[in-house]
Amino acid sequence: MPKYLTEFIGTFFLVATIGFTVLAPGAGDMAPLAIGAALMVMISAGGHVSGAHYNPAVTLAVFLRGRCNAADLLPYWIAQILGGAAAVMIVLFMKGNPTVVAMQPDVTRALIAEFLYTFALCYVVLNVATAKGTSGNPTYGLAIGFTVLAGAYSVGAISGGAFNPAVAVGITMMGLSTIGNIWIYLVANPAAGAAAAMVFRVMHPQDR
Repeated sequence: MPKYLTEFIGTFFLVATIGFTVLAPGAGDMAPLAIGAALMVMISAGGHVSGAHYNPAVTLAVFLRGRCNAADLLPYWIAQILGGAAAVMIVLFMKGNPTVVAMQPDVTRALIAEFLYTFALCYVVLNVATAKGTSGNPTYGLAIGFTVLAGAYSVGAISGGAFNPAVAVGITMMGLSTIGNIWIYLVANPAAGAAAAMVFRVMHPQDR
């Protein structure tokens, strides 16, 4: 139970930070910095308990890499989605249910953007938080948080910069993205997580 609660809490604060900084009145160009920082500190807080995935695509990558039990896969996903959904309810209440104009991304570009930066995120997680060569690294949260920061600044305007199916659910519930576009994230993000795990296994065949 502690690891599932940790996943709930970490995802809650990640999605809440997205909502508070993106929905008006938000943090403007500083929003990605706040989001990356929120992920970094929650990883530092929960890494020793659950691995601090806070992202179904990351959980899938860690599972395929061999560092997450099959029995934890679905509970992690449920905790992450519920954490994101709970955050949305708080954000919308605190923001007074603002009127939001959903982005309308170009599907092909959004798929590519989400795949590339979710791959980067999962690849970084696998290398800094699960590899034998980086075992005991106390600053891995910084690398992971800055990967999201870089992705948000790079392609946020193209795809919304979710890189995370739980975040995709959150931004859809907040009206930042339409329900008709959620499939973009639900396809690109897990596919990127699986690809990152395969690349990691090829590059580190002895690291099991």
